[in-house]
Amino acid sequence: MYRVAITGQGTINCLGRSVPETVAAMAEGRCGIGDLDILLRDRLSVRIGGQVRDFDPADHFERQQRSLYDRSVQFAIVAATEALNQSGLDISEALSPEVGVVLGSGCGGIQTLDQSYEALYGQGKNRVHPLVIPRSMTNAASSHVSMAWNLQGPCYSVSTACASSNHAMGQAFQLVRTGQARVMVTGGAESMLCFGGIKAWEGLRVMSRDGCRPFCRTRNGMVQGEGAAVFVFEEFGHAESRGAEILAEVVGFGMTADASDIVLPDPKGAARAIAGALRDAGTDSGSVGYINAHGTGTTANDRSECVAVRLALGVAAETVMMSSTKSMHGHLIGGAGAVELLACIAAVRDGIIAPTVGYRAPDPECDLDVVPNTARQHPVRVALSNAFAFGGLNAVLAIRSV
Repeated sequence: MYRVAITGQGTINCLGRSVPETVAAMAEGRCGIGDLDILLRDRLSVRIGGQVRDFDPADHFERQQRSLYDRSVQFAIVAATEALNQSGLDISEALSPEVGVVLGSGCGGIQTLDQSYEALYGQGKNRVHPLVIPRSMTNAASSHVSMAWNLQGPCYSVSTACASSNHAMGQAFQLVRTGQARVMVTGGAESMLCFGGIKAWEGLRVMSRDGCRPFCRTRNGMVQGEGAAVFVFEEFGHAESRGAEILAEVVGFGMTADASDIVLPDPKGAARAIAGALRDAGTDSGSVGYINAHGTGTTANDRSECVAVRLALGVAAETVMMSSTKSMHGHLIGGAGAVELLACIAAVRDGIIAPTVGYRAPDPECDLDVVPNTARQHPVRVALSNAFAFGGLNAVLAIRSV
Protein backbone atom coordinates (compact mmCIF):
# COMPACT_ATOMS: atom_id res chain seq x y z
CA MET A 1 0.00 0.00 0.00
CA TYR A 2 1.30 3.44 -0.94
CA ARG A 3 1.06 6.61 1.10
CA VAL A 4 -0.97 9.43 -0.48
CA ALA A 5 0.10 13.08 -0.46
CA ILE A 6 -1.90 16.18 -1.36
CA THR A 7 0.35 18.32 -3.56
CA GLY A 8 -2.10 20.82 -5.03
CA GLN A 9 -5.41 22.47 -4.23
CA GLY A 10 -7.62 24.90 -6.09
CA THR A 11 -11.03 26.46 -5.62
CA ILE A 12 -13.60 28.99 -6.68
CA ASN A 13 -16.54 29.72 -4.38
CA CYS A 14 -18.38 32.65 -2.85
CA LEU A 15 -15.54 33.25 -0.37
CA GLY A 16 -12.78 33.56 -2.96
CA ARG A 17 -11.44 32.87 -6.44
CA SER A 18 -8.46 30.93 -5.07
CA VAL A 19 -7.35 28.90 -2.08
CA PRO A 20 -5.50 31.78 -0.37
CA GLU A 21 -8.57 34.04 -0.69
CA THR A 22 -10.87 31.31 0.62
CA VAL A 23 -8.70 30.35 3.59
CA ALA A 24 -8.25 34.03 4.49
CA ALA A 25 -12.03 34.48 4.48
CA MET A 26 -12.46 31.42 6.70
CA ALA A 27 -9.80 32.71 9.11
CA GLU A 28 -11.63 36.04 9.28
CA GLY A 29 -15.01 34.38 9.79
CA ARG A 30 -16.33 36.20 6.74
CA CYS A 31 -19.71 35.06 5.39
CA GLY A 32 -20.13 34.94 1.61
CA ILE A 33 -23.87 34.31 1.66
CA GLY A 34 -26.01 37.13 0.32
CA ASP A 35 -28.91 38.11 -1.93
CA LEU A 36 -29.11 36.08 -5.12
CA ASP A 37 -28.83 37.61 -8.56
CA ILE A 38 -30.59 35.08 -10.79
CA LEU A 39 -33.40 34.89 -13.32
CA LEU A 40 -36.94 34.80 -11.84
CA ARG A 41 -35.64 35.57 -8.34
CA ASP A 42 -38.91 37.30 -7.40
CA ARG A 43 -40.77 34.01 -7.74
CA LEU A 44 -38.58 32.36 -5.11
CA SER A 45 -39.32 32.15 -1.41
CA VAL A 46 -35.62 31.64 -0.64
CA ARG A 47 -33.60 34.48 -2.14
CA ILE A 48 -30.17 34.08 -0.55
CA GLY A 49 -27.21 31.86 -1.37
CA GLY A 50 -23.46 31.54 -1.57
CA GLN A 51 -23.22 32.81 -5.13
CA VAL A 52 -19.97 33.28 -7.07
CA ARG A 53 -20.49 36.88 -8.14
CA ASP A 54 -19.17 38.71 -11.20
CA PHE A 55 -17.83 35.52 -12.75
CA ASP A 56 -17.27 36.06 -16.47
CA PRO A 57 -16.53 32.81 -18.34
CA ALA A 58 -14.89 34.87 -21.11
CA ASP A 59 -12.06 35.64 -18.68
CA HIS A 60 -11.18 31.94 -18.59
CA PHE A 61 -12.44 30.20 -21.72
CA GLU A 62 -12.57 30.61 -25.49
CA ARG A 63 -15.95 30.93 -27.18
CA GLN A 64 -16.01 27.30 -28.35
CA GLN A 65 -15.22 26.10 -24.82
CA ARG A 66 -18.00 28.24 -23.37
CA SER A 67 -20.48 26.52 -25.67
CA LEU A 68 -19.39 23.16 -24.22
CA TYR A 69 -19.14 23.96 -20.52
CA ASP A 70 -21.98 24.25 -18.04
CA ARG A 71 -21.27 26.69 -15.20
CA SER A 72 -20.39 23.79 -12.88
CA VAL A 73 -17.81 22.51 -15.38
CA GLN A 74 -16.33 25.99 -15.69
CA PHE A 75 -15.86 26.06 -11.93
CA ALA A 76 -14.24 22.61 -11.94
CA ILE A 77 -11.71 23.60 -14.61
CA VAL A 78 -10.84 26.87 -12.86
CA ALA A 79 -10.21 24.99 -9.61
CA ALA A 80 -8.26 22.21 -11.36
CA THR A 81 -6.03 24.80 -13.03
CA GLU A 82 -5.03 26.27 -9.68
CA ALA A 83 -4.48 22.82 -8.15
CA LEU A 84 -2.34 21.48 -10.97
CA ASN A 85 -0.33 24.68 -11.19
CA GLN A 86 0.43 24.52 -7.48
CA SER A 87 1.40 20.86 -7.69
CA GLY A 88 4.07 21.64 -10.28
CA LEU A 89 3.32 18.29 -11.89
CA ASP A 90 4.86 17.72 -15.32
CA ILE A 91 2.35 15.49 -17.07
CA SER A 92 4.64 13.86 -19.58
CA GLU A 93 3.63 11.35 -22.23
CA ALA A 94 4.96 8.60 -19.97
CA LEU A 95 3.12 9.80 -16.84
CA SER A 96 -0.20 10.64 -18.52
CA PRO A 97 -1.67 7.08 -18.40
CA GLU A 98 -1.00 7.03 -14.64
CA VAL A 99 -2.89 10.26 -13.90
CA GLY A 100 -6.66 10.10 -13.55
CA VAL A 101 -9.67 12.17 -12.56
CA VAL A 102 -12.61 11.49 -10.28
CA LEU A 103 -14.91 14.37 -9.36
CA GLY A 104 -18.17 14.56 -7.47
CA SER A 105 -21.36 16.36 -8.46
CA GLY A 106 -24.89 15.97 -7.18
CA CYS A 107 -26.75 17.24 -10.24
CA GLY A 108 -24.23 17.86 -13.01
CA GLY A 109 -25.24 20.53 -15.51
CA ILE A 110 -28.48 21.66 -13.93
CA GLN A 111 -27.93 25.26 -15.10
CA THR A 112 -27.98 23.99 -18.69
CA LEU A 113 -31.13 21.97 -18.06
CA ASP A 114 -32.85 24.88 -16.33
CA GLN A 115 -32.11 27.22 -19.24
CA SER A 116 -33.37 24.60 -21.71
CA TYR A 117 -36.61 23.99 -19.83
CA GLU A 118 -37.21 27.73 -19.63
CA ALA A 119 -36.73 28.00 -23.40
CA LEU A 120 -39.09 25.09 -24.10
CA TYR A 121 -41.85 25.71 -21.56
CA GLY A 122 -41.43 29.38 -20.74
CA GLN A 123 -40.68 30.80 -24.18
CA GLY A 124 -42.46 28.13 -26.23
CA LYS A 125 -39.40 27.27 -28.32
CA ASN A 126 -39.25 23.90 -30.08
CA ARG A 127 -35.49 23.45 -30.03
CA VAL A 128 -32.72 23.54 -27.47
CA HIS A 129 -28.99 24.01 -27.83
CA PRO A 130 -27.50 20.99 -29.67
CA LEU A 131 -24.99 20.43 -26.88
CA VAL A 132 -27.48 20.14 -24.01
CA ILE A 133 -26.67 16.46 -23.41
CA PRO A 134 -22.86 16.76 -23.23
CA ARG A 135 -23.19 19.98 -21.23
CA SER A 136 -25.57 18.51 -18.66
CA MET A 137 -24.22 14.99 -18.12
CA THR A 138 -22.83 14.44 -14.65
CA ASN A 139 -19.47 13.17 -15.91
CA ALA A 140 -18.83 16.30 -17.99
CA ALA A 141 -16.49 17.92 -15.46
CA SER A 142 -14.29 14.83 -15.09
CA SER A 143 -14.15 14.33 -18.83
CA HIS A 144 -13.25 17.93 -19.62
CA VAL A 145 -10.56 18.05 -16.94
CA SER A 146 -9.03 14.86 -18.34
CA MET A 147 -9.04 16.31 -21.85
CA ALA A 148 -7.65 19.68 -20.82
CA TRP A 149 -4.51 18.09 -19.34
CA ASN A 150 -4.37 14.82 -21.30
CA LEU A 151 -4.98 12.71 -18.21
CA GLN A 152 -5.39 9.17 -19.51
CA GLY A 153 -5.74 7.23 -16.27
CA PRO A 154 -8.98 6.24 -14.48
CA CYS A 155 -11.65 8.88 -15.13
CA TYR A 156 -15.19 8.93 -13.82
CA SER A 157 -17.67 10.90 -11.74
CA VAL A 158 -19.47 10.16 -8.49
CA SER A 159 -23.00 11.36 -7.74
CA THR A 160 -24.15 10.61 -4.21
CA ALA A 161 -25.98 13.84 -3.37
CA CYS A 162 -24.24 15.78 -0.59
CA ALA A 163 -21.52 13.13 -0.15
CA SER A 164 -20.42 13.18 -3.80
CA SER A 165 -17.11 15.00 -3.29
CA ASN A 166 -16.09 12.91 -0.29
CA HIS A 167 -16.93 9.71 -2.10
CA ALA A 168 -14.96 10.92 -5.12
CA MET A 169 -11.94 11.86 -3.04
CA GLY A 170 -12.17 8.59 -1.12
CA GLN A 171 -12.11 6.70 -4.41
CA ALA A 172 -9.14 8.76 -5.61
CA PHE A 173 -7.33 7.98 -2.36
CA GLN A 174 -7.90 4.25 -2.85
CA LEU A 175 -6.76 4.33 -6.48
CA VAL A 176 -3.44 5.92 -5.55
CA ARG A 177 -2.95 3.91 -2.39
CA THR A 178 -3.43 0.59 -4.20
CA GLY A 179 -1.20 1.55 -7.12
CA GLN A 180 -3.94 1.75 -9.76
CA ALA A 181 -2.90 5.35 -10.42
CA ARG A 182 0.17 7.41 -9.59
CA VAL A 183 -1.76 10.68 -9.38
CA MET A 184 -5.46 11.51 -9.16
CA VAL A 185 -7.09 14.89 -9.74
CA THR A 186 -10.14 14.88 -7.47
CA GLY A 187 -12.74 16.97 -5.67
CA GLY A 188 -16.11 18.25 -6.75
CA ALA A 189 -18.16 21.01 -8.34
CA GLU A 190 -21.76 22.17 -8.23
CA SER A 191 -23.87 25.07 -9.44
CA MET A 192 -27.54 24.73 -8.55
CA LEU A 193 -28.23 28.42 -7.92
CA CYS A 194 -30.84 28.77 -10.64
CA PHE A 195 -34.63 29.09 -10.48
CA GLY A 196 -35.38 25.40 -10.96
CA GLY A 197 -32.62 24.24 -8.63
CA ILE A 198 -33.74 26.42 -5.76
CA LYS A 199 -37.44 25.75 -6.34
CA ALA A 200 -36.78 22.03 -6.04
CA TRP A 201 -35.04 22.50 -2.69
CA GLU A 202 -37.78 24.86 -1.49
CA GLY A 203 -40.18 21.96 -1.84
CA LEU A 204 -38.34 20.03 0.86
CA ARG A 205 -38.87 22.87 3.36
CA VAL A 206 -35.31 22.63 4.67
CA MET A 207 -34.08 26.00 3.39
CA SER A 208 -33.43 29.10 5.48
CA ARG A 209 -34.53 32.53 4.31
CA ASP A 210 -32.19 34.47 6.56
CA GLY A 211 -28.90 32.58 6.96
CA CYS A 212 -27.14 29.34 7.79
CA ARG A 213 -26.54 28.87 11.55
CA PRO A 214 -25.32 25.30 12.13
CA PHE A 215 -25.59 23.93 15.68
CA CYS A 216 -27.26 27.14 16.88
CA ARG A 217 -30.53 26.90 18.79
CA THR A 218 -32.09 29.41 16.36
CA ARG A 219 -31.06 27.52 13.20
CA ASN A 220 -33.84 27.18 10.65
CA GLY A 221 -32.36 25.45 7.63
CA MET A 222 -29.63 25.25 5.03
CA VAL A 223 -28.49 27.78 2.45
CA GLN A 224 -27.20 26.71 -0.94
CA GLY A 225 -23.84 27.70 -2.37
CA GLU A 226 -21.97 27.03 -5.59
CA GLY A 227 -18.40 26.54 -6.74
CA ALA A 228 -15.71 23.89 -6.84
CA ALA A 229 -12.58 22.63 -5.14
CA VAL A 230 -10.06 20.29 -6.74
CA PHE A 231 -6.98 18.54 -5.32
CA VAL A 232 -3.98 16.63 -6.56
CA PHE A 233 -3.63 13.31 -4.71
CA GLU A 234 -0.21 11.84 -5.44
CA GLU A 235 1.77 8.79 -4.42
CA PHE A 236 3.95 10.06 -1.59
CA GLY A 237 7.25 8.73 -2.88
CA HIS A 238 6.61 10.18 -6.33
CA ALA A 239 5.88 13.59 -4.80
CA GLU A 240 9.04 13.44 -2.69
CA SER A 241 11.22 12.35 -5.61
CA ARG A 242 10.30 15.43 -7.64
CA GLY A 243 10.62 17.80 -4.69
CA ALA A 244 6.93 18.72 -4.50
CA GLU A 245 5.53 20.62 -1.55
CA ILE A 246 3.29 18.23 0.38
CA LEU A 247 0.33 20.05 1.90
CA ALA A 248 -1.05 17.12 3.91
CA GLU A 249 -1.34 13.35 3.81
CA VAL A 250 -4.60 11.48 3.20
CA VAL A 251 -4.61 8.62 5.69
CA GLY A 252 -8.11 7.20 5.97
CA PHE A 253 -11.56 6.90 4.44
CA GLY A 254 -14.80 5.45 5.75
CA MET A 255 -18.16 5.08 4.04
CA THR A 256 -21.44 3.54 5.14
CA ALA A 257 -25.15 3.48 4.39
CA ASP A 258 -27.84 4.13 7.00
CA ALA A 259 -30.26 1.86 5.08
CA SER A 260 -33.13 3.52 6.94
CA ASP A 261 -34.64 6.69 5.48
CA ILE A 262 -34.21 8.66 2.25
CA VAL A 263 -33.90 12.06 4.00
CA LEU A 264 -33.67 11.60 7.79
CA PRO A 265 -30.13 10.81 9.01
CA ASP A 266 -29.32 7.94 11.35
CA PRO A 267 -26.46 8.82 13.71
CA LYS A 268 -25.38 5.19 13.95
CA GLY A 269 -24.57 5.09 10.23
CA ALA A 270 -22.58 8.33 10.41
CA ALA A 271 -20.73 7.11 13.50
CA ARG A 272 -19.70 3.93 11.69
CA ALA A 273 -18.26 6.01 8.83
CA ILE A 274 -16.25 8.17 11.26
CA ALA A 275 -14.98 5.09 13.08
CA GLY A 276 -14.16 3.47 9.75
CA ALA A 277 -12.05 6.44 8.64
CA LEU A 278 -10.11 6.33 11.92
CA ARG A 279 -9.61 2.59 11.68
CA ASP A 280 -8.44 2.91 8.08
CA ALA A 281 -6.01 5.64 9.16
CA GLY A 282 -4.65 3.45 11.93
CA THR A 283 -5.27 6.14 14.52
CA ASP A 284 -7.46 6.57 17.57
CA SER A 285 -10.14 9.11 18.41
CA GLY A 286 -7.86 10.99 20.77
CA SER A 287 -5.59 12.05 17.90
CA VAL A 288 -8.36 13.97 16.11
CA GLY A 289 -7.97 17.70 16.69
CA TYR A 290 -10.51 19.08 14.22
CA ILE A 291 -13.63 17.93 12.39
CA ASN A 292 -15.17 19.84 9.53
CA ALA A 293 -18.79 18.96 10.16
CA HIS A 294 -21.43 18.25 7.57
CA GLY A 295 -23.32 20.86 9.61
CA THR A 296 -26.08 21.93 7.23
CA GLY A 297 -28.04 24.07 9.69
CA THR A 298 -31.13 21.86 9.68
CA THR A 299 -32.53 20.72 13.01
CA ALA A 300 -32.32 17.00 12.29
CA ASN A 301 -28.89 16.93 10.63
CA ASP A 302 -27.01 18.95 13.24
CA ARG A 303 -28.49 17.05 16.16
CA SER A 304 -27.79 13.69 14.50
CA GLU A 305 -24.21 14.63 13.67
CA CYS A 306 -23.41 15.57 17.25
CA VAL A 307 -24.76 12.22 18.43
CA ALA A 308 -22.68 10.46 15.76
CA VAL A 309 -19.47 12.22 16.80
CA ARG A 310 -20.03 11.26 20.43
CA LEU A 311 -20.72 7.64 19.45
CA ALA A 312 -17.58 7.44 17.32
CA LEU A 313 -15.12 9.44 19.43
CA GLY A 314 -16.34 8.66 22.93
CA VAL A 315 -14.70 10.83 25.59
CA ALA A 316 -12.52 12.51 22.94
CA ALA A 317 -15.65 14.27 21.66
CA GLU A 318 -15.49 16.53 24.70
CA THR A 319 -12.32 18.25 23.50
CA VAL A 320 -12.42 18.01 19.70
CA MET A 321 -13.03 21.23 17.74
CA MET A 322 -15.81 20.86 15.16
CA SER A 323 -17.06 23.64 12.91
CA SER A 324 -19.29 23.99 9.87
CA THR A 325 -17.91 26.23 7.14
CA LYS A 326 -21.27 25.93 5.36
CA SER A 327 -22.18 28.86 7.61
CA MET A 328 -19.86 30.94 5.39
CA HIS A 329 -19.97 29.41 1.90
CA GLY A 330 -23.33 27.65 1.95
CA HIS A 331 -24.08 24.07 1.03
CA LEU A 332 -22.49 23.22 -2.31
CA ILE A 333 -24.38 19.88 -2.40
CA GLY A 334 -22.09 17.57 -4.43
CA GLY A 335 -19.23 20.05 -4.21
CA ALA A 336 -19.51 20.66 -0.47
CA GLY A 337 -16.98 18.16 0.84
CA ALA A 338 -14.32 19.40 -1.55
CA VAL A 339 -14.51 23.03 -0.44
CA GLU A 340 -14.63 21.85 3.17
CA LEU A 341 -11.42 19.83 2.77
CA LEU A 342 -9.69 23.19 2.29
CA ALA A 343 -10.52 23.98 5.92
CA CYS A 344 -9.12 20.62 7.04
CA ILE A 345 -5.86 21.24 5.18
CA ALA A 346 -5.61 24.71 6.72
CA ALA A 347 -6.06 23.11 10.14
CA VAL A 348 -3.34 20.47 9.82
CA ARG A 349 -0.96 22.63 7.82
CA ASP A 350 -1.27 26.04 9.45
CA GLY A 351 -3.27 25.46 12.62
CA ILE A 352 -6.14 27.62 11.34
CA ILE A 353 -9.45 26.47 12.78
CA ALA A 354 -12.31 27.90 10.74
CA PRO A 355 -15.33 28.99 12.79
CA THR A 356 -19.05 28.32 12.65
CA VAL A 357 -20.33 31.84 11.99
CA GLY A 358 -23.80 33.23 12.67
CA TYR A 359 -23.95 31.35 15.97
CA ARG A 360 -26.36 33.04 18.38
CA ALA A 361 -27.37 30.66 21.17
CA PRO A 362 -26.28 27.20 22.33
CA ASP A 363 -28.44 24.16 21.68
CA PRO A 364 -28.29 21.54 24.48
CA GLU A 365 -28.56 18.83 21.81
CA CYS A 366 -25.50 20.22 19.97
CA ASP A 367 -23.21 20.67 22.93
CA LEU A 368 -19.81 20.04 21.30
CA ASP A 369 -17.14 22.71 20.75
CA VAL A 370 -18.42 24.13 17.46
CA VAL A 371 -15.89 27.03 17.35
CA PRO A 372 -18.60 29.72 17.42
CA ASN A 373 -18.09 32.86 15.30
CA THR A 374 -14.33 33.35 15.72
CA ALA A 375 -11.49 31.35 14.16
CA ARG A 376 -8.76 29.90 16.36
CA GLN A 377 -5.07 29.21 16.01
CA HIS A 378 -4.32 25.73 17.32
CA PRO A 379 -2.03 22.92 16.15
CA VAL A 380 -3.84 19.93 14.66
CA ARG A 381 -2.31 16.58 13.78
CA VAL A 382 -5.37 14.76 12.38
CA ALA A 383 -8.52 16.26 10.85
CA LEU A 384 -11.73 14.65 9.64
CA SER A 385 -14.12 15.86 6.95
CA ASN A 386 -17.71 14.62 7.36
CA ALA A 387 -20.29 14.28 4.59
CA PHE A 388 -23.70 12.75 5.26
CA ALA A 389 -26.06 12.71 2.27
CA PHE A 390 -29.72 12.19 1.53
CA GLY A 391 -30.22 8.51 0.90
CA GLY A 392 -28.35 7.78 4.13
CA LEU A 393 -24.94 7.80 2.45
CA ASN A 394 -21.99 8.69 4.68
CA ALA A 395 -18.40 9.44 3.65
CA VAL A 396 -15.59 10.60 5.96
CA LEU A 397 -12.00 11.51 5.02
CA ALA A 398 -9.08 11.61 7.44
CA ILE A 399 -5.95 13.69 6.75
CA ARG A 400 -2.88 14.48 8.84
CA SER A 401 -0.03 16.94 8.92
CA VAL A 402 3.38 16.10 7.44
